[in-house]
Amino acid sequence: MSDDFPLGLLFGLLATLILLSAFFSSSETGMMSINRYRLSHSAQSGNRNAKRVVRLLSRPDRLIGVILIGNNFVNNLAASIATIIAIHYFGDVSGPAIATAVLTITILIFSEVTPKTYAAIKPERIAYPSSMALEPLLKLLYPLVWLVNMVSNSLLRLFGVKSVEGGGDNLTRDELRTIVHEAGTLIPYRHQAMLLSILDLENVTVNDIMVPRHEVLGIDLDDDLDAILTQIRTSQHTRLPVYKGDINNIIGMLHLRNAARFLSRDEVTKAAIVQEAREPYFIPESTPLHTQLLNFQKQKRRIGIVVDEYGDVEGLVTLEDILEEIVGEFTTDVLEDDEIHRQDDGSHVIEGTATIREINKLLGWKLPTDGPKTLNGLILEHLEAFPEGPACLQIGATRLEILEIRDNLITSARCWQKQKRR
Repeated sequence: MSDDFPLGLLFGLLATLILLSAFFSSSETGMMSINRYRLSHSAQSGNRNAKRVVRLLSRPDRLIGVILIGNNFVNNLAASIATIIAIHYFGDVSGPAIATAVLTITILIFSEVTPKTYAAIKPERIAYPSSMALEPLLKLLYPLVWLVNMVSNSLLRLFGVKSVEGGGDNLTRDELRTIVHEAGTLIPYRHQAMLLSILDLENVTVNDIMVPRHEVLGIDLDDDLDAILTQIRTSQHTRLPVYKGDINNIIGMLHLRNAARFLSRDEVTKAAIVQEAREPYFIPESTPLHTQLLNFQKQKRRIGIVVDEYGDVEGLVTLEDILEEIVGEFTTDVLEDDEIHRQDDGSHVIEGTATIREINKLLGWKLPTDGPKTLNGLILEHLEAFPEGPACLQIGATRLEILEIRDNLITSARCWQKQKRR
């Protein structure tokens, strides 16, 4: 047969088939390796190549079918031509074996490993141009592709695969976190932190970030009127809870902007203060932050009173507290915290009322947050008894030394991270 076709033509045809095999192999890898989210963004931005690739990937069974049909066809034809050439040079006995060995190595290097590796590294450079050939080829070979897919899909159903349509690329929260982490310099670090904080809002409740009850500053109507007016005039807060006798008996929330209405009068009464106070807004302590953020927006509120399951006041939370969970502290230097004091030896003296989440956030530690909310509570939980005096303990990688105890409360402790062994 080699006498019927010039050897030069056979070699040229064989080289063309090897190139076509490389095209089909790289197309398959490029199509399957392309970043679906970047592809979707390009398609929505009007990129024609991206739209074409999206159409092809919408039915991956048809795409893979046309690629493999073309790849197998050119590989088998290349094997036949290589055998004819080898028989011409080496005879009928050893020719086929030599052709198989040489063609296998050639296809492996030039039609499989090299083009597929390049396609895996630069999928868009392969997927976009190859889609211009694959789409019309799919239309041309559709009857054969349909027949192959019908048999293949029937076999897949035996294994419980009912749908072969693409598009099942929805991300879980953890997967989205990984993508944000791996964005590198494409997304500034501060923006990454904000995005991750938004994802964490569902896992944090108002109880985790609220101002605790003992730190809440409010107006007690049982106090002397002059003392109340002095408190209003000198307050650094824009909103103050108004209660009578006990903070559990909250009457309303006073915005100091409204206080000007009665402060300008010649005679001020407690009734006037109550009249200007707005009805209090109560929040269950287990409310997730992302829910409370929407509730603040819906209720047109900026501050709420946090209550437990019995209706007792646990503290208060503001819109600013939730926003700080997303964008970070609004203060100029978060390391100069009122409750966390860095020492020259690298340790930190931390007050017992400091919250675990705040400690972890400011110092980058990983103290457990699924139990007590404050350092005092965490230490007591691990000691399982109230210490009679200074004591030391270790929680994970953090070592703690109790410095001061007052009124059944651990008021301060020295803390430092245990150094990891290299």
